[in-house]
Amino acid sequence: MADALTVLAAWAIGSVSSLSAFVIDQAGQAEMNRALFLNAFLVIEFIKVLARTLLAPRWPALRIWTLGDTTAAYWYFWLSRFVSVVGYTMFFLAPIVAVNVSEDAAQVVRVVVMFAALVLALIVILQNRDQVRRWLLRRSETRRTDILGRFLAGLARLWHVVAIGYLILVFVLWLAAPAMALPFVLAATVQSIVAVAIGVLLTGIIARVAGAGINLPAEVSERLPLLERRLNAFVPNVLRVVRILVAAVVLLVIAQFWRAADVVGWLSSEVGQRFAVSIVSAILIMLVGGLIYLAVQSWVEYRLNPNYGHVPSPRERTLLALFRNAFVVALGVLIVMLVLSEFGVNIGPLLAGAGVVGLAVGFGAQKLVQDIITGAFIQFENAMNEGDVVTAGGVTGTVERLTIRSVSLRTLDGAYHLIPFSSVDAVTNFMKNFSYHVASIGVDYGASIPEVKQAMHEAFDKLKEAGFAGDIIGDLEMHGVTEFADSAILVRARIKTKPGKHFALGRAYNEIIKEVFEERGIEIPFPHVTFYMGGEDKAGKSPPPRIKRPGPKLTTERPKRGAATNAALTKSPKRRRKTRVTQDGPADEGQDAPDQTEVS
Repeated sequence: MADALTVLAAWAIGSVSSLSAFVIDQAGQAEMNRALFLNAFLVIEFIKVLARTLLAPRWPALRIWTLGDTTAAYWYFWLSRFVSVVGYTMFFLAPIVAVNVSEDAAQVVRVVVMFAALVLALIVILQNRDQVRRWLLRRSETRRTDILGRFLAGLARLWHVVAIGYLILVFVLWLAAPAMALPFVLAATVQSIVAVAIGVLLTGIIARVAGAGINLPAEVSERLPLLERRLNAFVPNVLRVVRILVAAVVLLVIAQFWRAADVVGWLSSEVGQRFAVSIVSAILIMLVGGLIYLAVQSWVEYRLNPNYGHVPSPRERTLLALFRNAFVVALGVLIVMLVLSEFGVNIGPLLAGAGVVGLAVGFGAQKLVQDIITGAFIQFENAMNEGDVVTAGGVTGTVERLTIRSVSLRTLDGAYHLIPFSSVDAVTNFMKNFSYHVASIGVDYGASIPEVKQAMHEAFDKLKEAGFAGDIIGDLEMHGVTEFADSAILVRARIKTKPGKHFALGRAYNEIIKEVFEERGIEIPFPHVTFYMGGEDKAGKSPPPRIKRPGPKLTTERPKRGAATNAALTKSPKRRRKTRVTQDGPADEGQDAPDQTEVS
């Protein structure tokens, strides 16, 4: 402002001094020369003021662009020289030559000066091609995700070509129609620069708003923990669309300034107005759809938040998750249909075609349809929910995820099973309303059954003292003896627990049963076999096995038999181990007894 006021004051002082020294000759030429010079001075110096405002060669703290002092001084030096030479030639020197000599001479002066300025400008551009390219690339890297950053990255490779082409175009147009072309080109250039500056300013403001993010109050964040993250993901996308619209508007305005397209005339027509209204309506539909999506997601999140309201049940969590997925799909289809209808697309045939395609897909994908129908009935009947331990499709595990088509189970070993509902013939839910731990204990046949029952009740009392009382519903249900097994008598009892608590409770009860039985001397038998020798007496006792002790060898009166026996004794040990005599009872006296008896 001080610089501009200084130039304005200088122009005013010059005008006043010119009036005070008013001397009129026969043609009044002196006054006209003073007026031309003062007007040229005012225009040229104001252009220099603008250049000094943008580059600030003497005041780095006021510099808008991130330029070094040498670079800023360099560009201001050449820009001020070009403006001075061209401006004073066009607004002061050429008019004086035209009046004093001829118009042709003035035109020659203009052409020579403009050509010299063009050559110098091209040399300056080529000398600074790499430096400007690096500067533009550095600017684009700081705004990598912004549309302006991508524009600067593309401009860095072609800026010198654009600048050279622009200067040559201005020079050629000026030569062809100097009275009309140059004012048009200069006016369009200035208007384009202003439009780009406004677009860059708006884009910068939008980028700053998007970069700052949205911070919700602590209370709202506690109620809706995911809302802030959704807004910070939703708002940048909206702002990105706004930036694209701003860039499109700037390009259309520039095209209008350069008369490359009659944008205003087209928008004034019926087609243009309808198209503009359709664009605005489509944007509003997508914006409202996004807000509805955020509202529904926040409501579901609030209902699933256990810190506020009532704690959601597994069924409620499952149904809300399915509702959220179905709602997102339905909302997306509805928004697409409404946007297409705004652009004049007849959605009636699309809906009919979608119905036909859906019917064809239904016949072709019967398995998928069966999955969906079975899954819907399973959900309506509340057969399983997330977190339940179930058996479905021959797999037992915890339900991690439920969709309308499949169920995901995590088994005890950590394996993840994805089971389509068409493969589920029956569902076994171990956590529906309540659970039971069935304790079927095997005891020795010699144990006292009343004592066993008392021990099981004692173990139940210790289980409640161990911290499981809150998970137990009711007293111990004693069923008594249920089976006479091969090695044990089975005594059964049952403990009613809260859903899913019977697994840990049953393991703890088994440990306590083991300790109580050991204290009371109650044997928990394991499979074993009692061996009896033949020939039991009346009391049911079996005599001990007969084992031959070492002593003198006996001989018989039958030499052939004795010879055979001696031959058997002289065999190798391996052969003797294979020679076995099975004896059901004790040998009678007077009969030949074998030399060796093996008991196994």
